[in-house]
Amino acid sequence: MNRTLACSVVGAAVVALDGTVLTVAQPALQRDLHAQVGQVQWTSTGYLVAVASLLVLAGRLGDRYGHRRVFAVGALGFAAASTGIALAPGIGTVIALRVLQGVCGALLQPATLGMLRTAYPPERLATPIAVRTAAIGLAAAAGPLVGGALVSSYGWRAVFLLGVPPTLAIGLLALTAPEHPRTPPAAEPAPVAAPGRRTHDLSDPARPAPGPAAPAHSAPVVADPARPAPVPAAPGRTASGLAALDPLGAVLLAATLGLLVYGLDAAARPGHAGAAVLACGAALGAGAAFARQERRAPHPLLPLALLRSVPVVAGLAALLAASAALSGALFVATYFLQDVQGIDPLGCALRFLPLAALMIIGALFCPPLQRRFGPRRTATAGAALLTLGVLLLARLDASAGALPVGCASALIGAGFVTLMITATSVVVHRAPEAHAGVAGGLQQTAMNTGPALGVALATLLVALVPDAGFEPVRGAALPALAVVAALAVPAALALPGRAERRGTRPEPTTPGSRRRPCVRS
Repeated sequence: MNRTLACSVVGAAVVALDGTVLTVAQPALQRDLHAQVGQVQWTSTGYLVAVASLLVLAGRLGDRYGHRRVFAVGALGFAAASTGIALAPGIGTVIALRVLQGVCGALLQPATLGMLRTAYPPERLATPIAVRTAAIGLAAAAGPLVGGALVSSYGWRAVFLLGVPPTLAIGLLALTAPEHPRTPPAAEPAPVAAPGRRTHDLSDPARPAPGPAAPAHSAPVVADPARPAPVPAAPGRTASGLAALDPLGAVLLAATLGLLVYGLDAAARPGHAGAAVLACGAALGAGAAFARQERRAPHPLLPLALLRSVPVVAGLAALLAASAALSGALFVATYFLQDVQGIDPLGCALRFLPLAALMIIGALFCPPLQRRFGPRRTATAGAALLTLGVLLLARLDASAGALPVGCASALIGAGFVTLMITATSVVVHRAPEAHAGVAGGLQQTAMNTGPALGVALATLLVALVPDAGFEPVRGAALPALAVVAALAVPAALALPGRAERRGTRPEPTTPGSRRRPCVRS
């Protein structure tokens, strides 16, 4: 389990570090490769589209073929793509390899949660998730500082070489680690179906949900105790191969998210309003086609049992709103500190150190807070702190000093990490083990889509009030982002009142019971 935790933490931290160090490297990359600003922007946008589009499919692959295997492929591919970018001769090669890096990152990210879900019992899962979140916060906070030092000393290519050794190491480590079974040990008594009832193996995501009761003359179905317990890869063999992965659904989901991200990116640039409208309209059409496909598919990409769970949907909504508010607020505040107040990038990063510190401290205290007060009250408090922090940033003027910026960033960090850990824990706990990878993919999709929405909203609102520039007190961006953060409050109120203390498997079905084996809600 320690090996699994190490792979999960390092993998998630490297992806977080890669996302923040690139920000300070882009100007140097543009000068060195003689690229245009729009081309350099696609080094981030292409990565984001690939990650957000493929996370759910990657989680499904982990559920079917084993999270460790998918994690190893993603980590080794991420290392190879990073090496290629560091050696790239032109901007076109960089963009193409960044898209490939995003595909590998999509394979890697949900597997970091899926491995934890299958390696730790539910009552011990909160602490590994908190450790993983603390590592993400530390890596994201250290990114600008580390990136600035590397770019100044060795150039922008060193930024991409930074992630090669750890991802290569954890990829090889994951290949040698044992796969943790998702099912109970073989010694546990096999379930016996009541007369007139069918049994349903919850560990097989490809098998359909139980139907109506069998005729009264049906014989009881008893599992063979000599049969070995199924392994994670088994479902991939029992289903109808490629069709069981719902490839059409994956393509439609990728098109929906990709067109949406492109439309938001185009809307933030002058003269691209027509392209933005067309892209967003096409995204709506692709989304409608995706919803229709999921209703008709025999093995849908998004299991309906997972989406019927109120806690899972509420947790995803809270993560989407919180990540959008955080990224949008930091985008505006960074430009405020550098363009309005004239602070250099290193000084700007130091102003936000309280955010990183509170994220790390909050990650340590969040599990006991959940056990004492329950997910609902813990997440609601986190959403309130996040909203208050964004509101304080919205009150800053050109003469604001380090203290108000530090206080606001501390509130944002404490609130965001509390809400993120609690909502993530609920999503992972309330999803059945057969859909742990899909749940992790949806969680990461929300965490990657939210920043795109938040930054796009901030950019549009700054453009709508050009006289205010990036000064928060005169603009409309941060007040609007505070409203977005406040949307996480009703989502948090829909989370469970008590912490999950038992396994997520449904209780055995008794004769006469018609309860369906799906996610508790």
